[in-house]
Amino acid sequence: MRPFLSVLIAAALAATAPVVSAQTAPGAYEAALASPIRTTEDRARDAARHAADTLAFSEVKPGQKIGDMIIGGGYFTRLFSAAVGPAAAAALDNADAISSPIGAPEWPEDLDLIFTAQNYHDLHLKPFAADTAARVNAAAYRALKPGGLYVIIDHDAAAGAGTEAPDSLHRIEADQVRREVEAAGFVMDGSSDLLAHADDPRTANVFDPSIRGKTSQFMLRFRKPA
Repeated sequence: MRPFLSVLIAAALAATAPVVSAQTAPGAYEAALASPIRTTEDRARDAARHAADTLAFSEVKPGQKIGDMIIGGGYFTRLFSAAVGPAAAAALDNADAISSPIGAPEWPEDLDLIFTAQNYHDLHLKPFAADTAARVNAAAYRALKPGGLYVIIDHDAAAGAGTEAPDSLHRIEADQVRREVEAAGFVMDGSSDLLAHADDPRTANVFDPSIRGKTSQFMLRFRKPA
């Protein structure tokens, strides 16, 4: 079983950091976007990934503790690191790497946010146990503080695609995600169509050359009841 990778961002509140509320406009994150810990490649992807809007949707604030679930190349890890507090350009001093089995994430407690982008469908791949997503969602619920957020971005599947879509297309229906996450005790707190693309039929594998990098994606925000 491949390792479950997550990164904990645990930054002290910077004295000069802006106060960011749930209603803060994306423009408040300009300093994070310009941070030297981010790469040239990161900045080239900001427009397509709507970086500032994603930070705002996720209600990211200075001083938060954030779990970035299945980090991939670290794009969002570096973005969160810059947004929550100061970090060294070379080593992300305010980030700790955690490696654990995919069905048993070993997150610390009292996280403010658990975030994952384009990975939730992987919890339904055939090599993993059928209850993997349920176990991950339950672990996320335990790790978050009351009122904490669980934000999921993923490749959208067409309505009726069914439970085979994650394995065959690397997509998942938003309604399926909502049902599974709410079953763990979370409440739906918001959604966004910011990453939706009307020209994606949502029926092709995300790695198909005709659609790769241009998939329609959903953004869902869940909250652990206070």
